[in-house]
Amino acid sequence: MVDPLADERLDRAFLALADPVRRRIVARLSRGPATVNELAAPFDISKQAVSKHIQVLEHAGLVTRSRDAQRRPVHLDAATLEALTAWIDRYRLIHEQSFRALDAVLAAQAGTATNQQDDTRTQQTEQEAGS
Repeated sequence: MVDPLADERLDRAFLALADPVRRRIVARLSRGPATVNELAAPFDISKQAVSKHIQVLEHAGLVTRSRDAQRRPVHLDAATLEALTAWIDRYRLIHEQSFRALDAVLAAQAGTATNQQDDTRTQQTEQEAGS
């Protein structure tokens, strides 16, 4: 059965990751928590714009914020990324099985073609020897 809430969470997460700025923020946060100022440093956009990107990531469940005195570090939510990876892996495994089956069919056909070529060479050699 399909869980509509799970689908909605996946939709929000993939939509959030569709933006290259947000992907770079996630990549940065994979190394550890950071403040908005730290996250904004490599971008040529305002801190307000970076803050909006963080809000989108937060709404998607990909990041969380905490309070540390005056600082409000942003943290990556690894569990949400793990759920995305699990969803992707499920379909990757299905396709890998299909490709393995196709490889087996192609290998069997290649083996049959090789055997036919060997038979043809043997027949030609026998004919040449008989001539």
